[in-house]
Amino acid sequence: MTDPHVAGGGRHRTRLTRARILEAARRELGRDPDSSLEDIAEAAGVVRRTVYDHFGGRSALVEGLASDATEALGRALATMPVLGPDAVTAMARFVLTLWPVGDRCRVLLRLAPQDLGAERVNEILGPARETATAIIERGQRQGVFHTSVPPDPLGRAVEGLTLALLECVNAGTWSDDGTRTATAALIAVGADGDLAAARVRSLARPERLSAQRPA
Repeated sequence: MTDPHVAGGGRHRTRLTRARILEAARRELGRDPDSSLEDIAEAAGVVRRTVYDHFGGRSALVEGLASDATEALGRALATMPVLGPDAVTAMARFVLTLWPVGDRCRVLLRLAPQDLGAERVNEILGPARETATAIIERGQRQGVFHTSVPPDPLGRAVEGLTLALLECVNAGTWSDDGTRTATAALIAVGADGDLAAARVRSLARPERLSAQRPA
């Protein structure tokens, strides 16, 4: 008869190993989309056979990253309150909320050309992109965001800016806890710079931001 405590411990170790492989894959593939399973195994501190045991190959590993990103984005978006009437506050809150999971999105976009495809990436990022578009539409109606670019393309521009700044943080060329990126995103959509900085400061809590480092 199998000891349930031993079995439970085995399942826990399996989950931890899987999570460690996904973390290593996100790091290595984010750095170089051509990283091999051997590179990822080494970064995870396991043998290549272990990666195959958990994922079966590169395509399954990439799909594991996609599923992980989908879940993380869903959890982050679920913590956002219903969008209030103030578009500046809504955009600041949106960027601050998604900052901790931004690296997952960045890696998916890097993998899109050869592994996932634009349609699959849009399926994953769609809810966040729709939220950004809705906030920008509201801000344009309120006259606080510029209207020279339509909401959807402007939302994609904010996405690109946010992920580019996150990549600089990962590379060690810049330091940010999400607050400066949120301010930059507001300025990019046309908000007044002083208003943007003040609104982000009013939302930022030291204890909250310390828990919201990119994961």
